[in-house]
Amino acid sequence: MTAESGVNPYWRRNLYVCLFGSFVNMAGMTILLPFLPNYVRELGVTGQDAVVFWSAAAFSASFFAAALVSPIWGWLADLYGRKPMLIRACLGMTIAISAMGMADNVYELVGLRALAGFLGGYTSGSIILVASQTPRDRSAWALGKLSIGSLSGTLIGPLIGGAAPRLIGLRETFLLTGAAIFVAFLLTTFVIREDRSLRPKRVGGRLPSLGSLVSDWRPIGFMLASASLLLVANMSIEPIVTLYVGQIARPGQDSVFYAGAAMSAGAFAAMLAAPTIGRLADHHGHWKIVALSFAAAGAILVPQAFVTAPWQFVALRFLMGVALAGLMPAITALIRRSAPDAAIGRILGFSQSAQYFGQIAGPFAGAAVAARFGMRAVFFATAFTMLAAAFANEAMRRRIAGLREPTLRSSVASDG
Repeated sequence: MTAESGVNPYWRRNLYVCLFGSFVNMAGMTILLPFLPNYVRELGVTGQDAVVFWSAAAFSASFFAAALVSPIWGWLADLYGRKPMLIRACLGMTIAISAMGMADNVYELVGLRALAGFLGGYTSGSIILVASQTPRDRSAWALGKLSIGSLSGTLIGPLIGGAAPRLIGLRETFLLTGAAIFVAFLLTTFVIREDRSLRPKRVGGRLPSLGSLVSDWRPIGFMLASASLLLVANMSIEPIVTLYVGQIARPGQDSVFYAGAAMSAGAFAAMLAAPTIGRLADHHGHWKIVALSFAAAGAILVPQAFVTAPWQFVALRFLMGVALAGLMPAITALIRRSAPDAAIGRILGFSQSAQYFGQIAGPFAGAAVAARFGMRAVFFATAFTMLAAAFANEAMRRRIAGLREPTLRSSVASDG
C-alpha cells in the first residue's frame, strides 16, 4: 500500500470513534447556550444589555479562536499525524470545559471559551483523519456519516443544557461535560489506529510547500469559497428566526417553541440525509452535488419569505436541511480529490477556517440586511447568493472538465 492510496484498513473503526468524539465535543461547545445568560449573571454581570453583550462574546470567542488556528492544526496534522491532533483536541476541551465550571468572573469565562477554540478542533481534526485515510470512492459517504456526530451534538447539546442545570447545577454541568469529553479522549487514544505509512513524507525534516504540491488551485479555491459562503448563507437567517416566527404566529401560538423547532429542523434533516447524499456524490460526482445543493437551497429559501404560519416555516427549514446536507461532505471530498495527501491536512485546515469565518460573518450579514430592508429581504438576499454560487460552481465544473477532456484524449491517442 502506498502513501498516495489513502486507505487505512481500520478506516471504519476510526470513523465511528470520530463520530462519537465529534458528538461529545460539539455538544460540549453548545451545551451552555440555554443557560449562558444565567451563568453570565451569576458571574456578576448586571443589566440586560451587558448580559447580552457578554453572552455573545463568550459564545463567539471559541469560533473566532478556532478560525485563527485551524490552518496551524492542519499543518501539524500533516507534520506529526492526525491522531495526535485528535488526542490534543480532546484533552484541551476536557480541561477548558471543566475549568468553565470554576470561573470566578465573566472575563475568565470568555477567556476559557477562547481557549476551547484554540485547543479544541476535534471535529475538524476528525474530518482530516477520515478524509485522508478513507477510500476515495467512499469519502463523501464517510464524511456524511461523520457529520452526524457534529450535527447531533449541535442538536442535543442545547437540550441537555436546558435540563442538566436544574438537575445537577450550572457549574456541575460543565464538569459532567468535561468527563464525557474525557471518555472520547480515552477512545481516541486507545481505539483509533492511524496508518503511519499514509502520513506525508518529509523532505529534509520539512513538509513540501503547498505551491509545489498543488498544480491546479481552482477546484480547491472554489471549494474554500463555497464552504465559507455556505455558512454565511445558512447563519444569516439565525438572528431573525425568533422574531420572524413571532411575526407570522397567530395570537396564543408558542412562537418560542416554533422558533426552536425551526432552528433544529435543518440540522435534524441534514443529520438524516447526509450519508445518502454523500453516497450519491460518490457515484455521480461531487461537484454536481455541490451545484445542485446550492440551487435547491436557493429555490427553497424563496417561499420562506411568504409563509403565513409557523408550521410552514418549520417544514421549509427541514427541506432546506435536506438540500444542504450533502454540501459540506461533497465540498470536503472534492478538496480530498483535488489535493495530494501531503497537503490535505493544511488545505482542510483552511477549509475549517473558511467555515468558522462564515459562521461569524453570517449572523452580522443577516442582521444588517434585516435592519435595512426588513426580515423578508434576508431570505431573498440569501436565495440570490445560493443561486449565484450554484451557477458559478456549475460553470467552473464544466470549464475544468472541458479543459481536461482534450488532455485525456491526447493521452489515450499517445497510448494507442
